[in-house]
Amino acid sequence: MEKEFLQIITENQGIIHKVCSIYCDLEEDRRDLFQEILVQLWKSYPSFRSESKFSTWMYRVALNTAITSFKKDKRQPDKTGVSFENLQLAEELYDSGTEDQIKMLNQAVSNLTGIEKSIILLFLEDKKYEEIAEITGITQNYVRVKMNRIKKKLKLLMNQEE
Repeated sequence: MEKEFLQIITENQGIIHKVCSIYCDLEEDRRDLFQEILVQLWKSYPSFRSESKFSTWMYRVALNTAITSFKKDKRQPDKTGVSFENLQLAEELYDSGTEDQIKMLNQAVSNLTGIEKSIILLFLEDKKYEEIAEITGITQNYVRVKMNRIKKKLKLLMNQEE
């Protein structure tokens, strides 16, 4: 079981890195969250029933762990914002205007709540509402409602930054 777990984690570790990047700005915090997510995945692995794709289940565990950690960290003072620098966006996508817009989006996303960050991360990963609902544990209809609210909130936040 351990070898199987390690193989699956190795194949899907990008999911954990993306979640850590959106919830943690500092490298040390990302490493800590990565370890915490691995621990939770290992504890939960025996209960994985293959009713959904492994990656869907992995997202759910990773996001729940990150949100729990995010809530704990919110109680501590001196918490920095979110950074998307580890999402490995292609260099050719950047021009000065695009880069400025991405920075504004990153800043706006840093002002979202934990669940809102989860939903927007999955949306930006091109996940369908059905899969976002399955991963986050909320209904598909509520995902649509939250997504509309998140888009409005991001637009408002980005307009304030201009």
